[in-house]
Formats: sequence, C-alpha cells, structure tokens
Amino acid sequence: MNVSLSGKKALVCGSTQGIGWATALVFAELGADVTLVARNENKLKENLKILENKFPGKHAYLVADFSKPDELRAEISSHIHAGNQYHILVNNTGGPPAGPAHTAETTSYLQAFSQHLVCNQILVQNLLPGMKEMGYGRIVNVISTSVKIPLNNLGVSNTVRGAVASWSKTLANELGGFGITVNNVLPGATETSRLENIIDNKSEKTGKSKEEVSQSMTSAVPAGRFGKPEEIANAIAFLAGPSASYINGVSIPVDGGRTGSL
Repeated sequence: MNVSLSGKKALVCGSTQGIGWATALVFAELGADVTLVARNENKLKENLKILENKFPGKHAYLVADFSKPDELRAEISSHIHAGNQYHILVNNTGGPPAGPAHTAETTSYLQAFSQHLVCNQILVQNLLPGMKEMGYGRIVNVISTSVKIPLNNLGVSNTVRGAVASWSKTLANELGGFGITVNNVLPGATETSRLENIIDNKSEKTGKSKEEVSQSMTSAVPAGRFGKPEEIANAIAFLAGPSASYINGVSIPVDGGRTGSL
C-alpha cells in the first residue's frame, strides 16, 4: 500500500498545536512539503524550525486569521498567485465556545459559520485550479463526531459542523471527476487544548473535579481513554495519500468507538 506523500505539497490549517500540528509532522515524515497555517507567527516560526530539523524539505508557513475572512482571502490569493500550488488541503479550525443552542446569540452562529465554512470555501476556491491542473487533490476537513450525533452543550458547534459536512459531501460530488476527493475526519475526545477547555467548563458547571469529569468522559469510550492528536493525524494522512483515491464524500469518526451510530 502506497502511503508516501513524496512530491506532494500540503497546506495544513491550525498547525501550531493539537491535531493540525500532529498532521503537519506526519505529512512531513511521509515526504510532503508542508505549509503551516495559523495566526500566531511566532509559534509558526518555532514549528517550522522543528519541522525542518526533523524532516528536511521545502516547508513554509502562512499567517492567517480565520476570524477575518477578507484578510485570509487576500493572503491565500497572493500566495497562490506567487506560484504556489497544493495537492492537499487540511481544513482544521478550533471549535466555537461551549453552550446550549437556544441561548446562543445569533452573532455566535454567524461568527462560527464564517470562521469555518466561509474560510474553508475561500481556501478551496484558491487551491482548486492547481489541483485540477495537477489531476490530484485531497481535501480533508477536520470536523467533529457531532456530525453523526449532536454533542450536549455544544449547540453552535453542532450546527456549524453539520453545515460543513453537507458542504463537503456536495463538493465531493462535484469534484470527483477531476481526481479530487473531499472527506471528513471526525475526532472524538482528543488530548488537545480544546478538550482541556471542555473539561474545565464541565468542572465549573457541575462542581466536579477535573479528574471526575475526565473519568466520566472516558467511561463512554470503548477504548477507555482519550485519543492522541497523532492518531487523528494518521487517519488524515491516509485520506491524503494515493491509496485513498476511491474514498470520497465520507465522514470517518476517529473516536475510540464512542459514537453510537454506524
């Protein structure tokens, strides 16, 4: 089975930490040239040095703030017009704050929709011509298991993630004939700063200790533990590779078996 990404260029969003950073490392290990994307330039520079030292290649970074779609459009457009083309795009952005759907402000929905779906669309539209020209494209969206079953107290996130999943399936139908696949990876509870925030929030609201909250959450996972960022990254890397050429338009949970649906 060919899992090599040698000769491929990948744009990985949210790649200063968590799943995005783990994905960048796996891609580089498999031979890809990786462009890191995030808003923290200092952290991007640090990670770029690590990447170049561990897996030498033509790696780079791009500063982009997904809360400002117009700025993202200008940055990525300029980057592509400078001659950069990408075989792989990983859309990965931190989720909206926790809270019930019925109490969320309408501005929270609009902000999340913009940060996730609109920014994803901007990136796809800019990278798509190059993918079509090269006859190879892999778009992988890191979403959430809430696409299968909504998660309690994540109202805005559940809503927007569902929209991104439907957008992805539509793109998969439209782009399959160009050698481009569009798939979603749905992480379960994974050891990232996002999970830490969720545990902190539950601890404050319930009065339970963080350890009690963690134990309660892992008890719902057949694997009996939280996932590790690199375990999510491995699934993303497979979907980005040549061996996944006939996998298109699917949403794959990587959650230790927690999601209670097929």
